[in-house]
Amino acid sequence: MITRSWFRRPLKEASCREVGQVLQAYLDGDVEADFAAKIEAHLDKCRDCGLERETYQQIKDSLARQAPSVDSAAIDRLREFGRKLTAE
Repeated sequence: MITRSWFRRPLKEASCREVGQVLQAYLDGDVEADFAAKIEAHLDKCRDCGLERETYQQIKDSLARQAPSVDSAAIDRLREFGRKLTAE
């Protein structure tokens, strides 16, 4: 999780550079709420960053639609295999 302490300066407004560096984490919901609010405010004001967000979100959505479903039994077998490896 990316936290507010990631910034080198007091958190007033996020810059384009700062937003660009954490945009993927932001889209994944992996950013603290107060930090996310500053990023969202920047994205709403900055046309370039807002367009970048839209592009990344469209790519992410497209990849999610194409993701194959995995049989739950296969996942269970993989987890059991992992448990056995760690038990040895």
